[in-house]
Amino acid sequence: MFIHWRISAAIVLVLLALAAVSARVGPAHRGDSTTAAANVGWAGYNNGYDGQRFAAFDQINTTNASRLRLVCELIMGEGGTFQTGPVVIGDTMFLTTARTTVSMNATTCAVNWRQIDASEQQDPVPVNRGVAYLDGRLYRGMPGARLAALDAASGQVLWDVKVGDVSVGEFVSSAPVAWDGMVFVGLAGSDWGIRGRAMGFDAATGREMWRFYTIPMGSEVGAETWPTPESAQRGGGGMWTSYTLDPQAGELFVPVGNPAPLFAPDQRRGDNLFTDSFIVLDAKTGKLKWWYQATPRDGFDYDLGASPVLYTTPDGEPRVAIGSKDGYVHVVNGRTHDLLFKAPVTTILNAGRKPTVAGIRACPGPSGGVEWNGPAFDPDSRMLYVGAVDWCYRFRVGQVPDEYVPGQLYMGTGLTGDPVEQATGWVTALDGTTGTIRWKFHAPKPIVAGVTPTAGGLVFTGDVGGDFYALDKASGKVLQTIATGGPVAGGVVTYMIGGKQYVATTSGNISRMGIPMPNGGGPKLIVMSLDAPEGKTQRVALPEVSAGGSAIDPGSGARASLDPGKKVYGQICSACHGAQGEGGFGANLQTSNRDLAGVIAYIKSPTGSMPKLYPSPLSDADVASVAAYVMTLRKAGRNR
Repeated sequence: MFIHWRISAAIVLVLLALAAVSARVGPAHRGDSTTAAANVGWAGYNNGYDGQRFAAFDQINTTNASRLRLVCELIMGEGGTFQTGPVVIGDTMFLTTARTTVSMNATTCAVNWRQIDASEQQDPVPVNRGVAYLDGRLYRGMPGARLAALDAASGQVLWDVKVGDVSVGEFVSSAPVAWDGMVFVGLAGSDWGIRGRAMGFDAATGREMWRFYTIPMGSEVGAETWPTPESAQRGGGGMWTSYTLDPQAGELFVPVGNPAPLFAPDQRRGDNLFTDSFIVLDAKTGKLKWWYQATPRDGFDYDLGASPVLYTTPDGEPRVAIGSKDGYVHVVNGRTHDLLFKAPVTTILNAGRKPTVAGIRACPGPSGGVEWNGPAFDPDSRMLYVGAVDWCYRFRVGQVPDEYVPGQLYMGTGLTGDPVEQATGWVTALDGTTGTIRWKFHAPKPIVAGVTPTAGGLVFTGDVGGDFYALDKASGKVLQTIATGGPVAGGVVTYMIGGKQYVATTSGNISRMGIPMPNGGGPKLIVMSLDAPEGKTQRVALPEVSAGGSAIDPGSGARASLDPGKKVYGQICSACHGAQGEGGFGANLQTSNRDLAGVIAYIKSPTGSMPKLYPSPLSDADVASVAAYVMTLRKAGRNR
């Protein structure tokens, strides 16, 4: 049954205006006096279009953060990735997984509706990072390189258009941006050797209105940075995450990912624009206005994989801050486009080098630095807060160039991560004007989750060890830690409903590049507030979703018709080992010499950068089924 509700565009604009006004006044005027009269939600992936992630609430603050308790949990009914950035409109929260969209009550976790995409086609990596909301509609990427609009009240699909070709590695992982009758999104898939593009669509119909190729060719600006034109055809430049928008100027700030082949710069001479750059486009036309490149001719997978942050200094100077997988926060003057400073936020080693035949150890590795959630900006303290991963790898370039195969990972090297147990994380506070580091919090596990500063003097975030943190934003002191039961890798958001402040976090992500796993549960959404009764957390569980994209009725016998090994592989293994087991950040499974017993033994007791997944989230039955499926991939690879 669907619970219907409707929020008009006018109400949403009022709520956004309230949030914007409260973000500009002093802290003494914030809090219940401004927010009790209305619900103030979390309007987009990074809250506002500017990417700042700041929340102008002080009901939860440094004096009472220790009283945060769980209110409710929504168990998603799926394994695999959970990196969604929750969006809250009115009293309703919207969440996504790779295949599903969920509407729930943001205070009770009661489900309004759930839409499940039943298409047969899969993305190379089954991941989705959220929705955009505009005028009663939700916009999100779908499996098979599609973009869809859903009715926010019912979940009904209003339009659904194909925007890329999944057979060559193109897909949509990011949360779109919706503004002024348009929807903006880009294609992920750098690692498969796509030619990336950003696109603008008509929000009413899904008609493509413009496209901008992030790998220039022919007479396009930047084509000279690809001296070997054929390398540009498969040069990468995909976009993993959401965009930032300056509505006043009508400018779209687009973070662009790595070049391809991933770790073989000698196979693609030149600076390789616009990879590892942010580009600024006219939002209405897609025309290029300017750009900044953080890492020319990258050989270590140093994406700009997170949204830029727009802010101004006290004297009115516009700035753009971007977190990079190179381990730095880069801050650029928005008028002159010059780099003002870049500050290290994790371990840096052998920066500027490139992979060698003998191998070179570099930090960060491809799972390190600033991942898909970037810096946040606090207009009170004028500080940037950013999470990062501290994890190094050894890179070895092959003596024979990699062959490009459409739809398979295009890496150009072998690589080995430091033992997964050594991976840690950081939250760093930077002076947004000078770049001076004010404090650093060293987390026991990587920080890839959203980082959210508030007017209550707090910074909320979480790590992939499963801990949610409330930090004092002035000092970095931990004021509250809550064990969520699974890796925190999506949005951490806060909002007001009925004059009460809530905090919500994702938990239970299982995904890419061997990020360490605790012995915890699967994907779920957790809501917290002050002084919630202990031991009375409301738990709502959605029915399990099958590999084919349908909800399983436990009494129907549908479970027996599934290929459990294929399901487990697609949800948990494909991001590292490739959709067909061709290898990438993980080993090539098609050429492995292990027999079935050996595969089972290795999954249960892995070494190196592979995380320990057994006995949770993988059971004995899961291990046996996925090992059997791996054996079929080996046979298929040899028959090609």
